[in-house]
Amino acid sequence: MERAAGLKRVALSPREASDLEMTAVGALSPLTGFLCQRDYRSVIKEMRLDCGLVWALPVTLAVSEEQAAAIREGEEVALVDQSERLLGILEVAEKYRYDKETEVRACYGTTDPAHHGVAKVLEQGGVYLGGEVWLLDRPEPQFPAHHLDPAETRRAFADRGWKKVVGFQTRNPVHRAHEYIQKCALEICDGLLLHPLVGETKSDDIPADVRMQAYRVILEHYYPTDRTMLAVFPAAMRYAGPREAVWHAICRKNYGCTHFIVGRDHAGVGSYYGTYDAQRIFDRFGPGELGITPLCFEHTFFCRACGNMASSKTCPHGKENHVALSGTKVREMLYSGVVPPPEFSRPEVAQVLIDGLKVHAKA
Repeated sequence: MERAAGLKRVALSPREASDLEMTAVGALSPLTGFLCQRDYRSVIKEMRLDCGLVWALPVTLAVSEEQAAAIREGEEVALVDQSERLLGILEVAEKYRYDKETEVRACYGTTDPAHHGVAKVLEQGGVYLGGEVWLLDRPEPQFPAHHLDPAETRRAFADRGWKKVVGFQTRNPVHRAHEYIQKCALEICDGLLLHPLVGETKSDDIPADVRMQAYRVILEHYYPTDRTMLAVFPAAMRYAGPREAVWHAICRKNYGCTHFIVGRDHAGVGSYYGTYDAQRIFDRFGPGELGITPLCFEHTFFCRACGNMASSKTCPHGKENHVALSGTKVREMLYSGVVPPPEFSRPEVAQVLIDGLKVHAKA
């Protein structure tokens, strides 16, 4: 800390600060820092690190040309957040220019600046700093009781005797379709890790504190307490669709999960990705290569004719019988104080969301 106080300072974006913390605690294993050029180019082109291990998205630190000119390779720099609070140190092994259009086309499948993830890359500096990092002063967690590192979740799974653990990634409240596929996965696994992302998201996504209260309510009333665990994933959302699905799976392997749910349009945004692109991308990898088993589910819905939750694999009835709402439509209803139909969302959960959003609207 004393040494860091006298170093040149580099301010991290919220995404970079999240990546620093997750690297330090092992959530991004085998990474030990921000990517150097050979690894970066290999990830962009092949979805692998230079050593051959699968890695789907670049974990990088961007600075301006002016900042880069003042930093020498081989020196240490202090990493600070947006309020200038010291977080850690980077030993700069390499600094290199990169092509933003090549990166966004490879990672996001588009160069459209209207895409949230693309815009972030296009707005950042044009030089990357690569090298190992040390986290010195960890940010105060927003949800301390649920902020568990990979070592802690692994230990908790072992204490509970869970050998098969399925992870579920979400940045949205859990609705009936989510509940259905989670419980299907629980039929073949010992435990469920509900692992919501609580880092930076789009401004129109439901705030993390509201979502967390909704998660607690649904777990308390509708899930077996001895077979479920709620912990937070401190990552920032990239909205990279298929590649981010692979990245999320690898991260959950580090947390100790053996299985990972991949649903419809995982990590998608808008209409940039095909409905099941995030599932098909896993076909590129050999058996056991990821170290975690993807569980791929069809789009699910409540069928009035069946009288229960179903998917196109199990339901013979037409769409006129299906209760399925878009995320946009549900957000509009919630912000308007309208409770979605019980076939779509548990009433207790919907009420928590409506009440929480009212508080945020007043603030």
